Amino acid sequence: MSDIFHAGISGARGRMGRAVSLVLDAREDVVVATRFDRGETPDLQLCDVVIDFSTPEASVELARACAERGGPALVIGSTGLSPEQDALIEAAAEKIAIVRSGNFSLGLNILIGLVEHAAQRLDGRDWDIEVLETHHRRKVDAPSGTALMLGEAAANGRGRDLEDLKTAPYDGITGPREPGKIGFASLRAGGVIGEHTVLFGSEDELLTLSHSAIDRSLFAKGAVAAAAWVRNRRPGLYDMQDVLGFRQA
Repeated sequence: MSDIFHAGISGARGRMGRAVSLVLDAREDVVVATRFDRGETPDLQLCDVVIDFSTPEASVELARACAERGGPALVIGSTGLSPEQDALIEAAAEKIAIVRSGNFSLGLNILIGLVEHAAQRLDGRDWDIEVLETHHRRKVDAPSGTALMLGEAAANGRGRDLEDLKTAPYDGITGPREPGKIGFASLRAGGVIGEHTVLFGSEDELLTLSHSAIDRSLFAKGAVAAAAWVRNRRPGLYDMQDVLGFRQA
């Protein structure tokens, strides 16, 4: 098997598509076989894997086209998919290998794995969990999607659903903190790319796990790492926890 693989870029003229192009062009083990945007017809047979940062609609169309011909594999970074669109991606993953993630940062996904393992081992009756995130002033949603991913990892570690453990933001006279719950706090300032911290606190000690994004290119690098990993995988829907080895793929 050759170490060289052929990649396509969907959404190639978008911000993330251009970032992915720069990362791929700098690697010696990748040939960029095609770059395309919605409305253009790519030659999928040239590719071992396609990296897709486009729109939910375009991602679903691409997944369907790849599934119909039995390949190539996909890395999907589009966000905002509806439940119906998620279901169509899952159906395509029965025929091809797909890595889908809302955040392709390698460091952040390592943090997610660590948070789940820590929550599994630290008794919720004794250890509180708080998720703190900071982003630029232009971000419109809170908590961030990544903060919710961290909260889900903590809830998974405790064998619970996040919706059962998530607390409302602290404001006013809230009373004592309820044991076992997961709290969230959000800050917005300047041009911060993204900072996430998960605090585990007991009466005796604090454990702090955190990640800071320094350059947006890290997301493209993570997506390319996912592409190199998934190109020869069996059909299935994977995420970055699989790519990083936190789960047995």
